[in-house]
Amino acid sequence: MASKAIYSVVAVLGIAGLSGAAWWYQNKANSPTKAASAGSSQPAAGARPTVEAARVKVVKLVDDAQAVGSLRSRRSVVLRPEVSGRITQLNFTDGQRVRKGQVLVQFDDQLPLAQVQQSLAELSIAQANQKRNQELVAQNFVSQRSLDESAANLQVAQARLSLARATAARLKIVAPFDGIAGIRQVNPGDYLKDGADIVNIEDIDAVFVDFRLPERFQNKLKRGQSAVVDMDALPGRTYTAVVQAIDPLIDANGRSVAVRACIDNRQLQLRPGMFARVNAVFGERDNARVIPEEALVPQGDKQYVIKLVPGPEAQTWVARRVAVQVGIRRPGQAEITSGLEPGDMVVTTGQQRLQRDGMTVRVVDLSPPAAARPSDGASAAAPAAASRVPAEKLMGGANPCLVGMREAGPAPAVSGATRGSAAPAPTEAMPEARARPTRKPA
Repeated sequence: MASKAIYSVVAVLGIAGLSGAAWWYQNKANSPTKAASAGSSQPAAGARPTVEAARVKVVKLVDDAQAVGSLRSRRSVVLRPEVSGRITQLNFTDGQRVRKGQVLVQFDDQLPLAQVQQSLAELSIAQANQKRNQELVAQNFVSQRSLDESAANLQVAQARLSLARATAARLKIVAPFDGIAGIRQVNPGDYLKDGADIVNIEDIDAVFVDFRLPERFQNKLKRGQSAVVDMDALPGRTYTAVVQAIDPLIDANGRSVAVRACIDNRQLQLRPGMFARVNAVFGERDNARVIPEEALVPQGDKQYVIKLVPGPEAQTWVARRVAVQVGIRRPGQAEITSGLEPGDMVVTTGQQRLQRDGMTVRVVDLSPPAAARPSDGASAAAPAAASRVPAEKLMGGANPCLVGMREAGPAPAVSGATRGSAAPAPTEAMPEARARPTRKPA
């Protein structure tokens, strides 16, 4: 029994000794690694943090908003008869261009024409009686009352003739304006009741595009502004529309404002009812200052950037926090309206490493200055602008969308924005501006 107790004590002591040796060996082996990792996580005293930066660029920036809309005819009407009757003539074919005043549909007018002839005969008798009574009154052969009665009968005869002619005229349906006839719903010989559909007339030399914008854009919308319109049915083609009307009423359901713009369609490429993607252009600035969006450091309701100024030594920079005003935003880019000048350098990556204002930093992957960058954006924008040839030059004559606006008075400038002064640095176009060039209407 004593030997078994001794063996148990020796076993316990052995296990405890082996466990202590293993713990000591493990802590000794990991201590240098932990020290090295701790030392590498913190910069050494006097080391400068490394950041990435970019310069403020001067670009051509377009202030716009996107919406969807539908095309409508400038003038559209469905011809319907005012009286019942039988069709005797159809003086047009489906899809034919018609002129204002052209007789398109003729109803059976034998009875109204006979009434016109009867009214003419009655008018002739009334005129003869009036003339005869005037001569007799001058000779005192009849009383003045007879002359008055004949004058009244003459007026009645004239009214009956006018009524008969108006009734006969209602049996002729004429084109109310120049346009294109649609597909007729009737044929010669059909008997129609008043109000039945005959054919639609569409004036599509200019088409309207109706769209809606959120209410926050109401102060930017002006008559005469331009809008770039793309059609899903016509891929690769872009059309320029001119804003003609802005609804004064804000839709209470969607909080949006209705806008109507006009597109020159003398080439007849567009049709009413087409789906349109509209890019309303409120204005453009040739000298907009733009920085990468990741350079902004929001703090509360304000925006800041870390501006870099040359340091005391070569290849060193000093960080300064600057408050800025942000204008238009684009994917990956933001316009700066105040706080920075063209060519200034701002930190885009590594702002969290700058613990205080005035730290000296080292910049890597610095974007070249705007003057050294090739203006590939401007060269890409030039072909796009050149490909947009004004329709009036292709077809001749004035844009029909501008005729009514000239008659109503001078329209505001298309750009709708104040252009800035010339900047010393060359400009380059943003990708969004290249995709949506604008032009002023004639």
